[in-house]
Amino acid sequence: MAIKRHIQTPIMHRIVEAGDLIFIGGTTADDKSADIRGQTSQILAKLETLLQQGGSNKEHVVQATIYLSDLSLKAEMNEVWTAWFSADDLPARAAVGVAELAKGTLVEITFVAAKA
Repeated sequence: MAIKRHIQTPIMHRIVEAGDLIFIGGTTADDKSADIRGQTSQILAKLETLLQQGGSNKEHVVQATIYLSDLSLKAEMNEVWTAWFSADDLPARAAVGVAELAKGTLVEITFVAAKA
């Protein structure tokens, strides 16, 4: 299986293609002053761009992992999440509460998607 890596950072590649799957590393909002809705919207917009760069789109997301700094924010995050995805295209998902994310980060999301 051919593996291709794209957008290298000092600690990872943002996108890794393995066969017909695309793995997108943890993505956070740029504006850390935004609330959970704002940060989630920013992240999903960034992920949409990364999906396109990897040859996919949001309809092909098969799995997501969401890290929340406070699980009490989950309902607000879900409002943005369910508005962004079509009900027919919702991926398998886990939402995990974590003790600490980078300063000001309320949410971080990873995706696995099939190539479009």
